Amino acid sequence: MSSFVRASKFRHVFCDPARPDSTFQNLRLSTVTGEQNYIKANPKYFAVGLQGGGGPFAVLPLDKPGRFEPEQPIVTGHSAAVLDFEFNPFHDQILASASEDQTVKVWGIPEAGLTENLTDPLVDLHGHSRKVTLLRFHPTASNVLASVSSDQSVKLWDIEKGCEMNSQNDAHPQLIQDIVWDYRGNTYATSSKDKNVRLFDARSATVSTTIETPHEGAKSIKMTFLGPLENLVTVGFTRQSQRQFKIWDPRNPSKELKRVDVDQAAGVIMPFYDEDTQLLYLAGKGDGNVRYYEVVNENPFCFPIAEHRSSVSAKGMAWVPKRGLDVMACESARLLKLTSNSVEPLKFHVPRKSEAFQDDIFPDTASPEAAHTADEWLAGSDKPKKLMSLNPAMSGSQGISAPKEFQAVKSPAVLQQELDTANARIKQLEERLVAAGLSVE
Repeated sequence: MSSFVRASKFRHVFCDPARPDSTFQNLRLSTVTGEQNYIKANPKYFAVGLQGGGGPFAVLPLDKPGRFEPEQPIVTGHSAAVLDFEFNPFHDQILASASEDQTVKVWGIPEAGLTENLTDPLVDLHGHSRKVTLLRFHPTASNVLASVSSDQSVKLWDIEKGCEMNSQNDAHPQLIQDIVWDYRGNTYATSSKDKNVRLFDARSATVSTTIETPHEGAKSIKMTFLGPLENLVTVGFTRQSQRQFKIWDPRNPSKELKRVDVDQAAGVIMPFYDEDTQLLYLAGKGDGNVRYYEVVNENPFCFPIAEHRSSVSAKGMAWVPKRGLDVMACESARLLKLTSNSVEPLKFHVPRKSEAFQDDIFPDTASPEAAHTADEWLAGSDKPKKLMSLNPAMSGSQGISAPKEFQAVKSPAVLQQELDTANARIKQLEERLVAAGLSVE
C-alpha cells in the first residue's frame, strides 16, 4: 500500500484559540437578521451593528480589544437598522453601510478613530425602493460599490461622484442571497432564492452565464471566486439538508468540477478564499467550526487540510486582509468570529522555527492602491490587482501611493443648503450697506 503524502507548505496550518485578553466583549448586538455576515473588517477596524434607534453600528480598532462601554462613540446616521457594511479596500478610513431605510451611506472614519458619534455621512446614495441588504466594493477600481436590495436589483455606484453607474433590475425573480466579484472585477455573480447562480458582465449589467440549481436545498447559496484561478465556489445544501460545496468553471457551467459533502447541519456556510495561499475557509453560521481546504487548478481541485472546532457558535464571520496580519509570527490568515455578545480573533499560523520573514508563505499580496479609476474601468480598462510585499524590511520602499483624500461630490440638497446660507449672508451684508447710506449697486 502506498504511503504517499502530498507535499504542501500549508498541511500543518493550525488555529490559535482566542485568548480572553484578545477578545472584544460586552457588545449589545443588533437583533436584525438577514443574508449578511453581520461583521466586516479591514486591516485597522471592524464594524458590527448595535441595538438602538437610528441604525447604530460600532467601528472599533483591531489593536484595542476589551469591553465595549455604552458611552463609546458610534456611527448613527440611518433612520432604520443597518444590515451590511463594507470597507473601501483602497482607503482604510472609508466604509459604506446599507440599511432598511433604503439608503447606502458612505462614512469617513478619522485617522485616530471615532472620538464622538458620527452622524453625517460623506455620501448619501438613494435609488433602491426597498431595504438594501448587501454591499461589495470593486476589487480593482477605486470607489466602485455594488449594492443589493430586496427590490431584487443590483446597482453599481461611483461613491466619489455620488451617482449610480448602472442597475440590473430584471434578472432576479426572487430575493438575492449573495453577490461576489471575480478577481479582476469584470464579472459579478449573484445567488437567488430561485436556486440559480447568475454571472453578469459588470459594465453592462447583463447576464453572461447561468448555473441552474447548483444546490437543491432550499437554504441560501453563498459563493466566492477562487482568485486568479477564475473558478467559482458555491456553498449550499442538498434536499436532505446536508451541507456541501462545489467548484465550477464559469465557462462551462453544465457540470461542476468538484463536489464535496461537508456535514449535516442547519447553519449556512460562509466561504472565504485566500488568494495568496490558495486556502479555502468554510465557517458555519450557528456552529463554531471552521474547515479549510487547499485549492488547486487540476483534478481533484481541493484537498482537506484541517478543522478548527469550538463549542461557541458563530453568528457571523469577517476576513481580515493580509495587511492586518502579524506576518513575523507566521500568521497566514485571521477570521473575526462574532458571537452573541463578543468578537473573537481566530488566528491561523503556519508553524516555522525561523524568525525571518517567510517569503514562500507570504507572496506579494493585494496593495491598498487601485489599479484604475471608476471611469477607466467603466470605459473598459482590465487590470489585475496591484501587489505589494508583506516583508516589513521593504516597508516604505515599494512606491505605493498614499490614498488620496476622499472628495465626495456634494449632493443637490447640500448645495442648496450652502446656497441658501450664502444668499442669507449676502442679504445681511446688503442691509448693513443700506443702513450705512451706501449703495448696493
